Amino acid sequence: MEYQQKWDQRLLDMAQFVSGWSKDPSTQVGAVIVDEDNRIVSVGYNGFAKKVKDCKNRLNNRDIKYKMIVHGEINAILFANKSTKGCTLYTYPFMPCSNCAPIIINSGIKRVVSYLDNNPRWTESFKLSTEQFSEAEVELILVERKKS
Repeated sequence: MEYQQKWDQRLLDMAQFVSGWSKDPSTQVGAVIVDEDNRIVSVGYNGFAKKVKDCKNRLNNRDIKYKMIVHGEINAILFANKSTKGCTLYTYPFMPCSNCAPIIINSGIKRVVSYLDNNPRWTESFKLSTEQFSEAEVELILVERKKS
C-alpha cells in the first residue's frame, strides 16, 4: 500500500506540473494517465483546441471560456499514445467534473486519483462525478493535500 501511495503522490505532483502549461488565468488543470506499471500513457491540461487562439478576451470571460475550453482530462484521453483501458488518471487541482466523468468511464480508465477539494462552486458536479464513478466501478481516490 505504501508503495502505491508514493506513486500516487509522484503522479499527482506531475499532474500539478502539467497544469502549469495551461493559459487559463483562473484555474489551471493538469492530468496524467498511466498504465498498470505506472508508465505514462498521456498528459493533458485545460486549454482551447489546437489552432484556436488563446486571446485574453476569451480566457478572461468565463461564459466564453467555459464554452470553448477542453478540460485537461479530455485532452489527456484524446492524445493518449495507446488505449487507456485499465489505466489510472491523476488530476490536479481537483477531481474530474461531472461532464468529464462519463468520457473517463467510456475510455476504460479504472482508477482516478485526485486531491480532495471542498470548493462550493464544484460541489454538485463532484457529487455527480462520484456517483457515476461508483456506478461504473471506477475507483476514486481522494487525497488530502500535502502540507507545505
